[in-house]
Amino acid sequence: MKSSILFMGTPEFAIPSLKALVESGYNVAGVITQPGKPKGRGRKYIAPPVKACALDLGIPVYQPGRVRDQNFLDIFRKISPDMVVLVAFGQILPEEIIRFPRLGCLNVHPSLLPKYRGAAPINWPIINGDRKTGVTIMLMDEGVDSGDILLQEETDIDADETFDDLHEKLSTMGAELLIRTVKGVIDGTISGAPQDTSLVTLAPRLGSEAGHIDWNDESEKIVNLIRGLSARPGAYSFLGDKKLKIFYAVAGKENSSGEKAPGTPGKLMEAGLQVATGDGHVYLKDVQLEGKKRMPVEDFLRGYHLLPDDMLE
Repeated sequence: MKSSILFMGTPEFAIPSLKALVESGYNVAGVITQPGKPKGRGRKYIAPPVKACALDLGIPVYQPGRVRDQNFLDIFRKISPDMVVLVAFGQILPEEIIRFPRLGCLNVHPSLLPKYRGAAPINWPIINGDRKTGVTIMLMDEGVDSGDILLQEETDIDADETFDDLHEKLSTMGAELLIRTVKGVIDGTISGAPQDTSLVTLAPRLGSEAGHIDWNDESEKIVNLIRGLSARPGAYSFLGDKKLKIFYAVAGKENSSGEKAPGTPGKLMEAGLQVATGDGHVYLKDVQLEGKKRMPVEDFLRGYHLLPDDMLE
């Protein structure tokens, strides 16, 4: 009899892993995802991406408000999975769920643990200017991303790669590595190795305030912040009384420190709109003014005429 797997996941990031399990012939007995959330002006409830995918695949879906509640734990015991696979689910699991499956509770985590434990492991390596990251398949315990490592795979972070780019790449990588790990765990050819706690770094959740650009910073640091938050939650500045989101920018090579105050817009050049920084300048390429659509900066400047005393604050 095939081992049964209970899948727990919510956003787009989890979909490749769910599809890979089904396409590889594993018995996915059910999918647990978060309840829908109201969105838009009509505040209509929108189903999580994983729910739509699971229903298309013909898999039963459960949406408990809290997986710790007794009603859900009764459902969990009835399903009685041999393995739980968790990918960006969004709730902390109780000990009973973690310890119950005979083959363990596996988590797909998009970083090279023990680096970047926490809620934003894809954003922070880009923000910090790292050149490498990866995916870890971890055997879950009661801690936060602290369980034994089953398999890891490394990948480069390209100099122009944004959060959205890396998110998609790690989502696919995670699905492929998950299938190798599940097979190894079932066959008994893979066992966990403890994390080196001396190497732990954290990836805390990013609120909207984290994206507020300080133009006194170095150009490279500003560009990394923009890349690491693009397109969500988004890096931004203020132009007058309106928020200007910046989705993509590149650092200037020549140093113009002292020539203009940080945050001063310059000329529109082939590389983008020049803005002075603490050590030089950056070129803005892709922006969105509050109340407007996202657009290339040259299109934005056709409708917004910068004045000599305009500043990005």
